[in-house]
Amino acid sequence: EDPSSSSSTQSSVAPELPGFYYDPEKNRYFRLLPGHNNHNPLTKDSIQHKAMECKRLKLLEEEEKQHQKTTRAGLNSSVLLQKRQLGSLTPTSYCRYIHELKVNCMQRRKIEIHSPDSSVAGTNNFKIIVADVACERIFTVNDVEHGGCKYGIINLSGLGKESLTVEMYDNLYFTNRKVNSVCWASLTHPDSHLCLMGIAETPGCASLLPASLFSSTNPGDRPGMLCSFKISTAWSCAWCLNPQADNCFSTGLTRRVLVTNVVTGHRQTFGTSSDVLAQQFATQTPVLYNGCRSGEIFSIDVRQRNRKGQNWKAIRLFHGSAVTSIHLMEAEHYLMAADMAGKIKLWDLRTAKCVKQYKGHHNEYALLPLHVNEEEGLLIAVGQDCYTRIWSLQDTHLLRTIPSPHPSSKDAIPSVVFSSRLGGSRGVPGLLMAVKQDLYHFSYN
Repeated sequence: EDPSSSSSTQSSVAPELPGFYYDPEKNRYFRLLPGHNNHNPLTKDSIQHKAMECKRLKLLEEEEKQHQKTTRAGLNSSVLLQKRQLGSLTPTSYCRYIHELKVNCMQRRKIEIHSPDSSVAGTNNFKIIVADVACERIFTVNDVEHGGCKYGIINLSGLGKESLTVEMYDNLYFTNRKVNSVCWASLTHPDSHLCLMGIAETPGCASLLPASLFSSTNPGDRPGMLCSFKISTAWSCAWCLNPQADNCFSTGLTRRVLVTNVVTGHRQTFGTSSDVLAQQFATQTPVLYNGCRSGEIFSIDVRQRNRKGQNWKAIRLFHGSAVTSIHLMEAEHYLMAADMAGKIKLWDLRTAKCVKQYKGHHNEYALLPLHVNEEEGLLIAVGQDCYTRIWSLQDTHLLRTIPSPHPSSKDAIPSVVFSSRLGGSRGVPGLLMAVKQDLYHFSYN
């Protein structure tokens, strides 16, 4: 049973009565009052929150006691090695099972964050963390007390088995913009810039910032933002690495898609019937995939001119709820998508059919990202209930459910990064979790 499930077994014990709550320990009913009555400690929301908090604390206690955990019978290193030597396991299957074993043995450790400006280090809540391709740097978006957000970059080079210290560099000149979406952009060299989509005022704002703004070297000789323009509310963004659409990034807006060339300033607009909440470019072709609030997923070939109607949509897939995140697999034949009904589906783009579903994810209204690591065969997603879940890509098995170190709340949903090489080419596999003001490292043992 998923320990974060909020479903109750009340119906099997006693019938549910409108306006009453059944306490199985006391074997009696208690009257419920409206949730906005601050003088009443017994409301439906408070009962659910108390039950979830009890489950979270229980799971945290179990993780502290049990260092070696397995989710499959016979999943241990000696048995896997024996099967590999006997030839009953292929090298690919052996590596996949070893990663599953390592994931279940990951232990949480808190990371110490150092900053040149000690007055701002660790004083703001993390909202978003996004790693570059090499996973050497983490771009962070932090909420600030007076409103808006603060941006920074964390260098992971100091992250190792012995040391759990990282360096964080802030730029205090951009603190008035709330961010809905962030992606790394490769303009002059890999991951040289950052695309920020958010709300400065009304309308919204799209900005392309050089990553060198967040550096401790040559503070007096830093380039300004490459481009910044006002738009309607932006929900998503993506950078194109295909040379046929060089120097282009896309912005998912309210009922339209805007593709901009940052060098020439040329823009293409594609009208849609719904808000575009998730985007990703293919690398082998100049094709942009979009996930909408209506539940539709469609692709755009950005080489074509603007067209009216819906004829320019090449591939069309449909979810039953708003699509919050999409991830194009490495071979670009499959697309992973998550929606606001908590469903995660793997689509075959050649047949336009769903081939796999990953159960257990919890979401009702939040824009929550997916994290896919094909090298190790893992899918990671953080639910609205603040639990981080890890599945096997191969057979959709739920490998582990990680509770948040902080009590569950709407403003404390963890943001995570998983990589095979945290800190660069010599790094080790592991999970980074940012929640509230803290950063945690779940490393392979």
